[in-house]
Amino acid sequence: MKVNDEKQNVGDLEESKTSEEKKAHSSFPNIIQLILNLGLSEQVARYGTLLVSAFLILLFVYLAKDRFSVVESASDNNRLIDSQATSPVSVSQVPVLQSGLGGVAREARLHTNIPDRPRSEIIQYTVAKGDTVIGIAEKFNLKPQTIMFGNYYTIRDDPHNLSIGQVLNILPIDGYYYEWQLGDGLNGVAKGLNVSPEDIINYPLNDLDAATIGDYSNPNIKPGTWLIVPGGTRPYSSWTAPAGVTRDDPATARVMGAGACEAVSGGAIGLGYFVWPADKHFLSGFDYSPETNHRGIDIAGNTGEPVYAVDAGVIVYAGWNDWGYGNMIMIDHGNGWQSLYAHLNSLDVGCGQSVDMNWVIGTIGNTGKSSGSHLHFELMHTQYSKVNPWSYLPPP
Repeated sequence: MKVNDEKQNVGDLEESKTSEEKKAHSSFPNIIQLILNLGLSEQVARYGTLLVSAFLILLFVYLAKDRFSVVESASDNNRLIDSQATSPVSVSQVPVLQSGLGGVAREARLHTNIPDRPRSEIIQYTVAKGDTVIGIAEKFNLKPQTIMFGNYYTIRDDPHNLSIGQVLNILPIDGYYYEWQLGDGLNGVAKGLNVSPEDIINYPLNDLDAATIGDYSNPNIKPGTWLIVPGGTRPYSSWTAPAGVTRDDPATARVMGAGACEAVSGGAIGLGYFVWPADKHFLSGFDYSPETNHRGIDIAGNTGEPVYAVDAGVIVYAGWNDWGYGNMIMIDHGNGWQSLYAHLNSLDVGCGQSVDMNWVIGTIGNTGKSSGSHLHFELMHTQYSKVNPWSYLPPP
Protein backbone atom coordinates (compact mmCIF):
# COMPACT_ATOMS: atom_id res chain seq x y z
CA MET A 1 0.00 0.00 0.00
CA LYS A 2 2.82 2.36 0.91
CA VAL A 3 4.59 1.54 -2.33
CA ASN A 4 1.51 2.33 -4.37
CA ASP A 5 1.17 5.68 -2.60
CA GLU A 6 4.79 6.58 -3.46
CA LYS A 7 4.24 5.65 -7.13
CA GLN A 8 1.13 7.79 -7.13
CA ASN A 9 3.05 10.74 -5.68
CA VAL A 10 5.82 10.42 -8.27
CA GLY A 11 3.28 10.25 -11.03
CA ASP A 12 1.49 13.34 -9.71
CA LEU A 13 4.85 15.19 -9.53
CA GLU A 14 5.82 14.32 -13.14
CA GLU A 15 2.33 15.27 -14.33
CA SER A 16 2.67 18.57 -12.49
CA LYS A 17 6.10 19.29 -14.12
CA THR A 18 4.75 18.42 -17.55
CA SER A 19 1.82 20.72 -17.03
CA GLU A 20 4.10 23.59 -15.97
CA GLU A 21 6.40 23.07 -18.99
CA LYS A 22 3.41 23.09 -21.30
CA LYS A 23 2.24 26.34 -19.75
CA ALA A 24 5.71 27.85 -20.14
CA HIS A 25 5.96 26.78 -23.78
CA SER A 26 2.51 28.03 -24.53
CA SER A 27 3.14 31.39 -22.82
CA PHE A 28 5.85 32.56 -25.36
CA PRO A 29 3.49 32.44 -28.38
CA ASN A 30 0.87 34.18 -26.24
CA ILE A 31 3.37 37.02 -25.50
CA ILE A 32 4.19 37.35 -29.22
CA GLN A 33 0.46 37.35 -30.03
CA LEU A 34 -0.16 40.04 -27.38
CA ILE A 35 2.63 42.23 -28.90
CA LEU A 36 1.07 41.82 -32.34
CA ASN A 37 -2.39 42.62 -31.04
CA LEU A 38 -1.11 45.80 -29.39
CA GLY A 39 0.69 46.90 -32.63
CA LEU A 40 4.08 47.05 -30.93
CA SER A 41 5.97 44.62 -33.21
CA GLU A 42 7.86 47.33 -35.15
CA GLN A 43 9.00 49.17 -32.00
CA VAL A 44 10.11 45.97 -30.30
CA ALA A 45 12.10 44.91 -33.40
CA ARG A 46 13.78 48.34 -33.65
CA TYR A 47 14.82 48.49 -30.00
CA GLY A 48 15.88 44.87 -30.03
CA THR A 49 18.15 45.53 -33.00
CA LEU A 50 19.67 48.58 -31.29
CA LEU A 51 20.36 46.56 -28.14
CA VAL A 52 22.05 43.77 -30.12
CA SER A 53 24.11 46.31 -32.12
CA ALA A 54 25.20 48.11 -28.96
CA PHE A 55 26.26 44.81 -27.41
CA LEU A 56 28.29 43.84 -30.50
CA ILE A 57 29.99 47.26 -30.58
CA LEU A 58 30.96 47.05 -26.92
CA LEU A 59 32.25 43.52 -27.47
CA PHE A 60 34.34 44.62 -30.46
CA VAL A 61 35.81 47.60 -28.56
CA TYR A 62 36.74 45.32 -25.69
CA LEU A 63 38.42 42.78 -27.98
CA ALA A 64 40.14 45.47 -30.08
CA LYS A 65 41.57 47.10 -26.96
CA ASP A 66 43.17 43.81 -25.96
CA ARG A 67 44.45 43.25 -29.48
CA PHE A 68 46.01 46.67 -30.11
CA SER A 69 47.63 47.13 -26.67
CA VAL A 70 50.36 44.54 -26.39
CA VAL A 71 52.78 44.38 -23.55
CA GLU A 72 56.09 42.94 -24.67
CA SER A 73 58.21 41.43 -21.94
CA ALA A 74 61.95 41.62 -22.54
CA SER A 75 64.86 40.47 -20.42
CA ASP A 76 66.23 43.99 -19.97
CA ASN A 77 63.14 46.21 -20.07
CA ASN A 78 59.36 46.25 -20.43
CA ARG A 79 57.91 48.26 -23.24
CA LEU A 80 54.32 49.16 -23.95
CA ILE A 81 53.56 49.00 -27.66
CA ASP A 82 50.44 50.93 -28.63
CA SER A 83 48.09 50.19 -31.50
CA GLN A 84 50.04 52.35 -33.94
CA ALA A 85 53.43 50.68 -33.42
CA THR A 86 55.04 48.80 -36.28
CA SER A 87 54.83 45.07 -35.76
CA PRO A 88 57.32 42.63 -37.31
CA VAL A 89 54.47 40.18 -37.73
CA SER A 90 52.15 40.77 -40.69
CA VAL A 91 48.51 40.72 -39.59
CA SER A 92 45.34 40.89 -41.65
CA GLN A 93 43.54 44.18 -42.02
CA VAL A 94 41.17 44.94 -39.15
CA PRO A 95 37.54 45.79 -40.07
CA VAL A 96 36.53 49.44 -39.66
CA LEU A 97 33.50 50.58 -37.67
CA GLN A 98 31.66 53.59 -38.99
CA SER A 99 29.94 55.86 -36.53
CA GLY A 100 26.55 57.33 -37.22
CA LEU A 101 28.13 60.71 -36.49
CA GLY A 102 29.85 60.71 -39.90
CA GLY A 103 33.51 61.51 -40.58
CA VAL A 104 36.25 59.73 -42.55
CA ALA A 105 36.79 56.07 -41.79
CA ARG A 106 40.44 55.14 -41.21
CA GLU A 107 41.91 51.71 -41.75
CA ALA A 108 43.67 50.22 -38.75
CA ARG A 109 46.87 48.33 -39.63
CA LEU A 110 49.29 46.60 -37.33
CA HIS A 111 52.04 46.35 -39.97
CA THR A 112 53.66 49.31 -41.69
CA ASN A 113 54.95 48.60 -45.20
CA ILE A 114 58.12 50.61 -45.83
CA PRO A 115 58.80 50.87 -49.60
CA ASP A 116 62.20 49.97 -50.98
CA ARG A 117 64.19 53.17 -51.26
CA PRO A 118 66.97 53.76 -53.80
CA ARG A 119 70.42 53.24 -52.34
CA SER A 120 72.45 56.38 -51.76
CA GLU A 121 75.88 54.82 -51.43
CA ILE A 122 78.25 52.36 -53.05
CA ILE A 123 78.33 48.98 -51.35
CA GLN A 124 80.81 46.12 -51.63
CA TYR A 125 79.90 42.60 -52.69
CA THR A 126 82.13 39.53 -52.32
CA VAL A 127 81.97 37.13 -55.24
CA ALA A 128 80.73 33.67 -54.24
CA LYS A 129 80.82 30.30 -55.96
CA GLY A 130 78.45 30.21 -58.93
CA ASP A 131 78.28 33.99 -59.35
CA THR A 132 78.25 35.55 -62.80
CA VAL A 133 78.22 39.18 -63.88
CA ILE A 134 74.61 38.83 -65.03
CA GLY A 135 73.55 37.10 -61.81
CA ILE A 136 75.16 39.76 -59.60
CA ALA A 137 73.51 42.51 -61.63
CA GLU A 138 70.10 40.89 -61.15
CA LYS A 139 70.61 40.72 -57.37
CA PHE A 140 70.94 44.51 -57.22
CA ASN A 141 68.52 45.41 -60.03
CA LEU A 142 71.31 46.80 -62.20
CA LYS A 143 72.42 46.28 -65.79
CA PRO A 144 75.31 43.83 -66.31
CA GLN A 145 77.34 46.67 -67.86
CA THR A 146 77.21 48.53 -64.55
CA ILE A 147 78.94 45.63 -62.79
CA MET A 148 81.61 45.61 -65.51
CA PHE A 149 82.03 49.41 -65.61
CA GLY A 150 82.02 49.72 -61.83
CA ASN A 151 84.96 47.34 -61.49
CA TYR A 152 87.25 47.87 -64.48
CA TYR A 153 90.50 47.29 -62.57
CA THR A 154 89.12 43.97 -61.26
CA ILE A 155 87.30 42.57 -64.30
CA ARG A 156 89.04 44.56 -67.10
CA ASP A 157 86.16 44.09 -69.54
CA ASP A 158 86.52 40.30 -69.37
CA PRO A 159 83.80 38.41 -67.45
CA HIS A 160 86.14 35.42 -67.21
CA ASN A 161 88.21 37.46 -64.75
CA LEU A 162 85.45 37.13 -62.14
CA SER A 163 86.64 34.85 -59.33
CA ILE A 164 85.54 33.74 -55.86
CA GLY A 165 86.55 36.14 -53.10
CA GLN A 166 86.84 39.26 -55.25
CA VAL A 167 85.25 42.36 -53.74
CA LEU A 168 83.18 44.32 -56.24
CA ASN A 169 81.79 47.86 -56.16
CA ILE A 170 78.01 47.90 -56.51
CA LEU A 171 76.86 51.33 -57.68
CA PRO A 172 73.52 52.70 -56.49
CA ILE A 173 72.42 53.40 -60.08
CA ASP A 174 73.30 52.23 -63.57
CA GLY A 175 76.35 53.97 -64.92
CA TYR A 176 80.14 54.13 -64.79
CA TYR A 177 82.62 54.42 -61.90
CA TYR A 178 85.45 56.65 -63.09
CA GLU A 179 88.76 57.52 -61.43
CA TRP A 180 89.75 61.11 -62.23
CA GLN A 181 93.18 61.33 -63.89
CA LEU A 182 95.66 64.19 -64.01
CA GLY A 183 94.96 66.27 -67.12
CA ASP A 184 91.34 65.11 -67.50
CA GLY A 185 88.74 67.61 -68.69
CA LEU A 186 85.04 67.40 -67.94
CA ASN A 187 84.01 67.76 -71.57
CA GLY A 188 86.33 64.97 -72.69
CA VAL A 189 85.42 62.52 -69.91
CA ALA A 190 81.70 63.19 -70.36
CA LYS A 191 81.88 62.73 -74.13
CA GLY A 192 83.85 59.50 -73.77
CA LEU A 193 81.17 58.12 -71.45
CA ASN A 194 78.22 59.44 -73.52
CA VAL A 195 76.89 61.89 -70.92
CA SER A 196 76.99 65.64 -70.32
CA PRO A 197 79.38 67.37 -67.86
CA GLU A 198 76.36 68.42 -65.81
CA ASP A 199 75.38 64.76 -65.32
CA ILE A 200 78.67 64.27 -63.50
CA ILE A 201 78.67 67.57 -61.58
CA ASN A 202 75.07 67.39 -60.38
CA TYR A 203 75.07 63.83 -59.11
CA PRO A 204 74.86 64.25 -55.29
CA LEU A 205 77.26 61.47 -54.28
CA ASN A 206 80.06 63.08 -56.29
CA ASP A 207 80.04 66.05 -53.90
CA LEU A 208 81.03 68.51 -56.61
CA ASP A 209 80.17 72.21 -56.39
CA ALA A 210 79.13 73.71 -59.72
CA ALA A 211 79.98 77.18 -58.40
CA THR A 212 83.61 76.26 -57.71
CA ILE A 213 84.26 73.64 -60.38
CA GLY A 214 86.00 76.21 -62.54
CA ASP A 215 87.06 75.71 -66.14
CA TYR A 216 85.66 72.47 -67.58
CA SER A 217 88.93 71.87 -69.41
CA ASN A 218 90.84 72.00 -66.11
CA PRO A 219 88.25 71.57 -63.36
CA ASN A 220 88.88 71.64 -59.64
CA ILE A 221 88.76 67.87 -59.24
CA LYS A 222 91.60 66.16 -57.44
CA PRO A 223 93.31 63.34 -59.38
CA GLY A 224 92.39 59.97 -57.88
CA THR A 225 88.84 61.10 -57.06
CA TRP A 226 86.27 58.43 -57.87
CA LEU A 227 83.12 59.71 -59.55
CA ILE A 228 79.81 58.02 -60.35
CA VAL A 229 78.73 58.82 -63.90
CA PRO A 230 74.96 58.20 -64.11
CA GLY A 231 74.13 56.44 -67.38
CA GLY A 232 77.79 56.38 -68.39
CA THR A 233 78.86 53.77 -70.92
CA ARG A 234 81.57 53.09 -73.50
CA PRO A 235 82.60 50.34 -75.94
CA TYR A 236 84.31 47.38 -74.33
CA SER A 237 88.00 46.92 -74.92
CA SER A 238 88.51 43.77 -76.95
CA TRP A 239 90.01 40.75 -75.22
CA THR A 240 88.38 38.33 -77.66
CA ALA A 241 89.59 36.82 -80.91
CA PRO A 242 88.99 38.99 -83.97
CA ALA A 243 86.18 38.12 -86.33
CA GLY A 244 86.65 37.48 -90.01
CA VAL A 245 89.87 35.40 -90.02
CA THR A 246 89.80 33.93 -93.52
CA ARG A 247 92.01 31.40 -95.29
CA ASP A 248 93.37 33.93 -97.77
CA ASP A 249 94.11 36.61 -95.11
CA PRO A 250 94.89 34.99 -91.75
CA ALA A 251 97.31 37.76 -90.72
CA THR A 252 94.61 39.34 -88.53
CA ALA A 253 95.05 36.39 -86.17
CA ARG A 254 98.80 36.87 -85.66
CA VAL A 255 98.25 39.22 -82.73
CA MET A 256 96.53 36.37 -80.88
CA GLY A 257 99.51 34.08 -80.47
CA ALA A 258 101.62 31.32 -81.90
CA GLY A 259 98.71 29.43 -83.43
CA ALA A 260 98.29 31.86 -86.34
CA CYS A 261 98.52 30.27 -89.81
CA GLU A 262 99.77 31.41 -93.20
CA ALA A 263 97.50 32.07 -96.15
CA VAL A 264 95.80 28.99 -97.63
CA SER A 265 94.50 28.58 -101.16
CA GLY A 266 91.64 26.21 -101.92
CA GLY A 267 90.40 23.71 -99.37
CA ALA A 268 87.03 22.46 -98.21
CA ILE A 269 83.93 24.67 -98.38
CA GLY A 270 81.14 24.44 -95.84
CA LEU A 271 77.47 23.72 -96.50
CA GLY A 272 76.24 26.75 -94.55
CA TYR A 273 74.52 24.88 -91.74
CA PHE A 274 76.01 23.58 -88.52
CA VAL A 275 76.12 20.65 -86.10
CA TRP A 276 76.95 20.78 -82.38
CA PRO A 277 80.70 20.96 -81.63
CA ALA A 278 80.45 18.73 -78.52
CA ASP A 279 78.53 15.71 -77.25
CA LYS A 280 76.73 17.74 -74.60
CA HIS A 281 74.29 20.39 -75.76
CA PHE A 282 73.95 22.63 -72.72
CA LEU A 283 75.89 25.36 -70.93
CA SER A 284 78.52 25.02 -68.26
CA GLY A 285 79.45 28.63 -67.62
CA PHE A 286 78.77 31.84 -69.51
CA ASP A 287 76.07 32.30 -72.11
CA TYR A 288 76.21 34.56 -75.15
CA SER A 289 76.05 38.07 -73.67
CA PRO A 290 77.20 41.19 -75.54
CA GLU A 291 76.20 43.15 -72.41
CA THR A 292 79.09 41.51 -70.55
CA ASN A 293 81.46 41.31 -73.53
CA HIS A 294 81.06 37.52 -73.81
CA ARG A 295 80.31 36.73 -77.44
CA GLY A 296 80.28 32.96 -77.34
CA ILE A 297 78.77 30.10 -75.35
CA ASP A 298 80.52 27.83 -72.83
CA ILE A 299 79.39 24.29 -73.62
CA ALA A 300 79.56 21.64 -70.91
CA GLY A 301 82.11 18.86 -71.23
CA ASN A 302 84.77 16.88 -69.43
CA THR A 303 88.48 17.02 -70.17
CA GLY A 304 89.33 14.72 -73.07
CA GLU A 305 85.86 14.57 -74.63
CA PRO A 306 85.87 15.14 -78.42
CA VAL A 307 85.38 18.48 -80.15
CA TYR A 308 83.82 18.41 -83.64
CA ALA A 309 84.02 20.76 -86.62
CA VAL A 310 80.56 22.29 -86.97
CA ASP A 311 80.91 22.45 -90.77
CA ALA A 312 83.50 21.69 -93.44
CA GLY A 313 86.34 24.18 -93.90
CA VAL A 314 90.04 24.96 -93.51
CA ILE A 315 92.04 25.41 -90.28
CA VAL A 316 93.24 29.05 -90.06
CA TYR A 317 94.42 29.00 -86.41
CA ALA A 318 95.71 26.06 -84.38
CA GLY A 319 97.72 26.56 -81.22
CA TRP A 320 98.13 28.68 -78.11
CA ASN A 321 96.23 31.97 -77.75
CA ASP A 322 97.75 34.75 -75.66
CA TRP A 323 94.42 36.44 -74.82
CA GLY A 324 92.94 33.87 -72.48
CA TYR A 325 91.56 31.27 -74.89
CA GLY A 326 94.33 28.76 -74.16
CA ASN A 327 94.67 26.13 -76.88
CA MET A 328 92.43 27.29 -79.71
CA ILE A 329 91.28 26.31 -83.20
CA MET A 330 89.61 28.49 -85.83
CA ILE A 331 88.01 27.18 -89.00
CA ASP A 332 87.22 29.25 -92.09
CA HIS A 333 84.27 27.62 -93.82
CA GLY A 334 84.86 29.43 -97.13
CA ASN A 335 81.36 30.90 -97.37
CA GLY A 336 81.68 33.91 -95.05
CA TRP A 337 81.41 31.83 -91.86
CA GLN A 338 84.14 31.08 -89.30
CA SER A 339 83.96 29.03 -86.09
CA LEU A 340 86.19 29.14 -82.98
CA TYR A 341 86.92 26.44 -80.36
CA ALA A 342 88.81 27.43 -77.18
CA HIS A 343 90.27 26.09 -73.87
CA LEU A 344 91.15 22.82 -75.63
CA ASN A 345 93.13 20.11 -73.92
CA SER A 346 94.62 18.82 -77.18
CA LEU A 347 94.56 19.63 -80.91
CA ASP A 348 94.16 16.95 -83.58
CA VAL A 349 94.52 19.23 -86.65
CA GLY A 350 97.04 21.76 -87.95
CA CYS A 351 97.23 24.93 -90.03
CA GLY A 352 95.90 24.74 -93.58
CA GLN A 353 94.24 21.34 -93.09
CA SER A 354 90.83 20.75 -94.64
CA VAL A 355 88.20 19.17 -92.38
CA ASP A 356 84.71 17.87 -92.95
CA MET A 357 81.61 18.44 -90.84
CA ASN A 358 81.68 16.36 -87.64
CA TRP A 359 85.42 15.64 -87.80
CA VAL A 360 87.14 15.42 -84.42
CA ILE A 361 89.53 18.40 -84.31
CA GLY A 362 90.58 18.27 -80.64
CA THR A 363 89.44 17.57 -77.09
CA ILE A 364 87.73 19.63 -74.40
CA GLY A 365 90.05 21.08 -71.75
CA ASN A 366 90.67 23.77 -69.16
CA THR A 367 93.47 25.88 -70.66
CA GLY A 368 93.78 29.68 -70.66
CA LYS A 369 91.34 31.77 -68.61
CA SER A 370 89.05 28.97 -67.61
CA SER A 371 87.54 28.00 -64.27
CA GLY A 372 86.78 24.42 -65.27
CA SER A 373 86.62 22.07 -68.22
CA HIS A 374 84.30 23.27 -70.98
CA LEU A 375 84.31 24.28 -74.64
CA HIS A 376 84.13 27.98 -75.42
CA PHE A 377 82.51 28.19 -78.88
CA GLU A 378 82.05 31.22 -81.13
CA LEU A 379 80.40 31.59 -84.51
CA MET A 380 81.10 34.60 -86.72
CA HIS A 381 80.49 35.95 -90.21
CA THR A 382 82.58 38.36 -92.24
CA GLN A 383 79.49 40.55 -92.75
CA TYR A 384 77.67 40.21 -89.40
CA SER A 385 80.68 39.75 -87.08
CA LYS A 386 80.10 37.51 -84.04
CA VAL A 387 76.59 36.10 -83.76
CA ASN A 388 74.63 34.20 -81.13
CA PRO A 389 75.41 30.52 -81.70
CA TRP A 390 72.01 29.51 -80.29
CA SER A 391 70.41 31.02 -83.38
CA TYR A 392 72.35 28.75 -85.75
CA LEU A 393 72.99 25.46 -83.94
CA PRO A 394 70.30 22.74 -84.02
CA PRO A 395 67.92 22.77 -81.03
CA PRO A 396 69.49 20.82 -78.15
